[in-house]
Amino acid sequence: MKVAIIGQGAIGQFVRRHLAAHDIMEVARIVRPGKEADGIGDVPPSISDLRDLPQTPDLIVDCGGHAALAAYGPVALGMGIDVLTVSLGALADKALTQSLHDAASKGNARLHLTSGAIGGLDALRGARAGEIAKVMYTGRKPPKGWAGSPAEAALDLAALTAPAIHFQGSAREAALAYPKNANVAAAVALAGIGLDATEVALIADPTVSANIHEVQATGAFGSFHFTISGNGLSGNPRSSALAAMSVVSELVERQKRIGF
Repeated sequence: MKVAIIGQGAIGQFVRRHLAAHDIMEVARIVRPGKEADGIGDVPPSISDLRDLPQTPDLIVDCGGHAALAAYGPVALGMGIDVLTVSLGALADKALTQSLHDAASKGNARLHLTSGAIGGLDALRGARAGEIAKVMYTGRKPPKGWAGSPAEAALDLAALTAPAIHFQGSAREAALAYPKNANVAAAVALAGIGLDATEVALIADPTVSANIHEVQATGAFGSFHFTISGNGLSGNPRSSALAAMSVVSELVERQKRIGF
């Protein structure tokens, strides 16, 4: 299987390190315009325009965040190339979602979503066959995990001595306000009752050292409550190890399904 990967950060690098073990070849690294020169002489080549792909990949893998999906997702889908993304929170933008849908229809391609830093979503998807009354996602990180986010305006993160909520609202609102922190909230919402109906609370907690994701749901199926305590990647503790692993897992499963 041939892929092109968007993103040079910790998640993208983790995925790249695991390709060879599964006989997956990266044909190009997709970078921001102006960054192509950083990869001159590299194999695979670095490109910023999908028209410069040296060969057509079976899949473009987005590990670059919301802006990267917005920049390259519709183009790739319109070219007939499937896209796999961890940037689920970007789908809170209705205009982008429509653009992706229109491009996928035009190119007869598909946008694939990874589970990212959360598990248990199969239970939510199954519960949709009946009525789901409520889904609540709570994201809890140490204060430094919220650095660079709107939490800094709501709380004095450095002075916290006890857990403090800095956001309460819908999954759509969370994903739009916290583009680097709320992909899990979006993943839970998309698996269950949607971005507007899913409730979200985000907490800065000086008593924890891991990123903790908690999902509670009730409905015709009964109820469930599960918690995942996730580690960060060694290259960037703010990036979820499970999110990176979910991309590799999806690539391996896709390769099996299509018979490579």
